[in-house]
Amino acid sequence: MTVQTLRMPRTGSRRGHVHAVAGCYFVASFAALGLPPYLTQILPELGDRGARWAGVLYIVPTVFGALGAPLWGRLADRFGRKRLLLRAQLGLTVSFLLAGWADSLATFTVALVLQGILGGTFAASNGYLGAALEGPALSKALTLMQGSARAALVVAPIVVGSLSGWLSPHRQYALLAVLPLTAALLLAALPEPEPVEQRETKRETTDDTPAVVSLRALYALEFAFVFSTVISFPYLIALVDDRLPGTSPALSGVLFALPHLVYLVAALAVHAAFHNRPRAGIALGFACIALGLAGHGVAGSLTTLIAVRLLLGAGLTLGLVCLSVLAADCARGRAPGGMFGSLEFFSKAGAVAAGVAAAVGSARFGPAAPVLTGGAAAALTVVVILLPALNHRTRRSR
Repeated sequence: MTVQTLRMPRTGSRRGHVHAVAGCYFVASFAALGLPPYLTQILPELGDRGARWAGVLYIVPTVFGALGAPLWGRLADRFGRKRLLLRAQLGLTVSFLLAGWADSLATFTVALVLQGILGGTFAASNGYLGAALEGPALSKALTLMQGSARAALVVAPIVVGSLSGWLSPHRQYALLAVLPLTAALLLAALPEPEPVEQRETKRETTDDTPAVVSLRALYALEFAFVFSTVISFPYLIALVDDRLPGTSPALSGVLFALPHLVYLVAALAVHAAFHNRPRAGIALGFACIALGLAGHGVAGSLTTLIAVRLLLGAGLTLGLVCLSVLAADCARGRAPGGMFGSLEFFSKAGAVAAGVAAAVGSARFGPAAPVLTGGAAAALTVVVILLPALNHRTRRSR
């Protein structure tokens, strides 16, 4: 995925710095995003024969990541974004090593807790970029960051599924720990962005334009978007096996990756089309998510599954891009570490709620329940977005 030139007039940072941060996030997130879909295969090795804890453990890193994200963001504003970004990468290294060598469910759970507490690379990376960029340049950089996450979700499940015949997904955690360690070494060469206090002083007399949506509305949209999309992740492999018995792990990984592949192909075009009308784009995105997830509930063939996964991908792309535009707009004049840390809290809170709902729904009603719940949540959000209260232009919450 490419991105247009990103100008950083106040810091003198080069375009290559943005690509370096995005590339290191991709490297570090390979295990964090690619291995959880295989929890239903990992847990039987640790004594949970029916993988009953898959939905809960899927959200354990998210729970503790949510609790720590606002604090890490404020510390980044105070002590330096680069330092906190390096801390996050090294924290992932430690947690992945422990997860890969865990020989019990309890130890594996501790490793996932540490992953949440010590990780937070996405918020740390966005805080770093938010200190160096603003406006359209920042929204494009955030779009690129989401591209890194989607690329990891495209590549990692396929690679993990392909390697599972030689090395179990459980042990792949230890192997992939080398990736965030490599990312930390590469990030050590990057400069520290300009202190946010200087940037706020420069804008104080010139930046009076109201935000497109309030900060509270941004947080609510982030929560709803993550809930409605993430809820389908933990049990998607089980749903594919239920609908298409005998499906190979590699093909299941491809089906999991399809929506994220759509993002990689279309994100920049969507940014160009909707950066001046993000509210319309995000409403359309939630509508596509609702229809796509509802389609998962009735899909009974490989062709139908591919079609609804692509439709979900369209919604995913519209939602992520337009959320990036809204986040860049709300970031004007704010300490980026604190704002993106808080945004990450609501993102992870949505993922936590999604994981709990997925576990409860799947246990009670089967593997189709999570996608139907997510579709209903997305449909409700479309209605809320169209309410005048959310569409009213308001000054940013302080």
